Formats: sequence, structure tokens, C-alpha cells
Amino acid sequence: MNTSYLHRRGELRTYFDRTAAETWARLTSDAPVSRIRATVRAGRDSMREVLLSWLPADLTGMRVLDAGCGTGALAVEAARRGATVIAVDISESLIDVARERLPGKLPGSITFRVGDMLDPEFGDFDHVVAMDSLIHYSPEDVLLALEQLAARTGQSMQFTFAPSTPALEVMHRVGKLFPRSNRSPAIVPIAEAHLTAMLGQHRSLSGWHCAETRRISSGFYKSQALRLCAQGHDFEETHP
Repeated sequence: MNTSYLHRRGELRTYFDRTAAETWARLTSDAPVSRIRATVRAGRDSMREVLLSWLPADLTGMRVLDAGCGTGALAVEAARRGATVIAVDISESLIDVARERLPGKLPGSITFRVGDMLDPEFGDFDHVVAMDSLIHYSPEDVLLALEQLAARTGQSMQFTFAPSTPALEVMHRVGKLFPRSNRSPAIVPIAEAHLTAMLGQHRSLSGWHCAETRRISSGFYKSQALRLCAQGHDFEETHP
């Protein structure tokens, strides 16, 4: 990947391992949180349900990459459906939490790994899910990441991005004007029309199409999911 991707990846690793590990462990648990963080927790829960609904109900025999798995909630649900899940995150602290929370028995399996979600050593997959792990990268880096993942994915890729809205653009600009050392690296808002146009023009993704999109807005959490399907691999949602 290019320099901008590597630089931002380093910022994210530092943030999650040194600054926000305890905060994110608490946010992704049942522990009480502030009203603002409660809206983020609710939004993330809703987004996770959307992404899971876009996966087949039966994942037995399939390999799933949870790209940016955090504390592992989505990976566990995919394994409950029988998937062989490779759950990758750049944060060793979050992977430690995910391993501690791993249930004793699952129909499928989960292998937690600390590393780059794009690392080819993780092998090939039927499905890739990247929940809120690409939202900090530029549109160009997002396209490069999808290109690399598509080369090793057989059926679907689903990921989230920060939808460009007036409110989010203001928050993004203010965050850049008044940076704080304990604040996560800024998200990069992308207009849906611009992103889908870039996807449609990308030669390496010509065999993929945008099958569905869904936006979740819950207080301070605003994220949009996009499902890309390889040719001939459309399927119905597992939940209404």
C-alpha cells in the first residue's frame, strides 16, 4: 500500500493500543457508559446486525475475514453460523480483549490475529466484512484496499464508510482545527455517489457490483454500509 495508508495505519495502532484500549473495551461491553457513548454503542450494534444480515444464514465450510475485528463481536456471530473466521486487527490490546471474550463452544472457529487486514498470508475468503475499519482512510486508499481484498475474495465484500453530510463535514473540519492527543485519527467523509462512481470506474473491481447500501444514524454514530458482490453471487438477506 502507499505511504498515506501506512501512515494512517500507524496512527490507528497507536490510538487503540496506547490511548483508547480501555475505552473501547468498555464501549463494546455491557458496562455503563455516558449518554453520548451509549448512542455510539447502539449505532454500532445496529450496523453489526446489518452486516450480519448480508451474510448467508449458513456459513458452514466458508472462510470469512473480519477485517478490523476489534473485540470480536461480529466474528463470534459469523462463527455461530459455522464459518471459519480469520479475525484481524492492528491493535494487540483489542485482540487480547477479543480472545478473553471468546465463547467456549462455537459451530465454526475463530482465529484472532494481530496484523494488517490486507496481508495476503491470511489466504482467500468467501466473504469479507470490514466494519468501521476503513472510515479513517482516504477514498483512494479505500479503493486500493478493496482491490487487494477482491483478488482473494470469492463472493462478497461488505464495508462501512463515513457518509458525507453537512453535519459530519463540520465535525470533520473542527476536529482538524482543534486536534487532541487522546482523540482518534479523523474519519474521512465520502459522498456515496462519489464512492460508487469510483468503484464503477475501477478496472480491478469490474467483476463486482454494488448490491445494497444501508445507513445507520444513532446520535454521534453515523456510518453507511455497502455490500459488493462478485458476479453471480447475489443472495437474499438472512433477516428481514
